[in-house]
Amino acid sequence: MPLTSADFAAIWLTLKLASVTTLILLLIGTPIALWLSRTQSWLRGPVGAVVALPLVLPPTVIGFYLLLALGPNGWIGQFTRALGLGTLTFSFTGLVVGSVIYSMPFVVQPLQNAFAAIGSRPLEVAATLRAGPWDTFFSVILPLARPGFVTAAILGFAHTVGEFGVVLMIGGNIPEKTRVVSVQIYDHVEALEYAQAHWLAAAMLVFSFVVLLALYSSRRTRAGWS
Repeated sequence: MPLTSADFAAIWLTLKLASVTTLILLLIGTPIALWLSRTQSWLRGPVGAVVALPLVLPPTVIGFYLLLALGPNGWIGQFTRALGLGTLTFSFTGLVVGSVIYSMPFVVQPLQNAFAAIGSRPLEVAATLRAGPWDTFFSVILPLARPGFVTAAILGFAHTVGEFGVVLMIGGNIPEKTRVVSVQIYDHVEALEYAQAHWLAAAMLVFSFVVLLALYSSRRTRAGWS
């Protein structure tokens, strides 16, 4: 049985969510990763542990606490309501917030490794040439860490596409609003619509394989160049 309009809506919402989440993660994850790769502060351990928490916590745990925080009685929910924005639960914005937190280590850690691999020598040379912080970042750090940005973007996007527990806890199951592909597959299985579930599940399988193939191929290419 071919994909339905609801399936296509879920696919579009998933791609939109993954794109927005990846962009936000690259923007906020870059300074965090740069700081973690350079600092000697005692806060490095606690901050790194907080960033890596989604790697070990069950998604439902993260989703549960986010649901409490974003809900009408949570501190974030009360703040957004005071601003006249309502609550973020069961909305696309809430999905973005949850996805950013859940996928953060998949973006921050590759960036942190890329920044650490640069070493201090290029930065010292840039300093002797009187390059400012921004000039150093865009002229030295960014070009040298470009493979890390590619890896971070691919992993962040792919991980967001595959989310289930977090998005279900925060967003529920609202068609064309919070129902992503993983939730749509779950709905098909619950309704015993195995043919449609196979279509979506196979698409996810192919997508995951292509992403991993692109990732490992790019790594092999860079290793060949080096």
